[in-house]
Amino acid sequence: MESSNIAAAGIQSAVARFEESARRTERAQLDRFAEEQVTRRLAQRDAEANVKVVQAADEMTGTMLDVRA
Repeated sequence: MESSNIAAAGIQSAVARFEESARRTERAQLDRFAEEQVTRRLAQRDAEANVKVVQAADEMTGTMLDVRA
């Protein structure tokens, strides 16, 4: 399903943003710590939302298969 592919891309993007923020935090001064923490939290929430899309698409596919059976 197309929605699963879009959600998978969203998950990959969120993970990349999270990892980049973690690298910046590792290299940066503590004055940007709060900002990077917010960035990581947003990336986490984005990933969680995209996982829910994949789960919903999986459930819909299962329902369609049950109807056809």
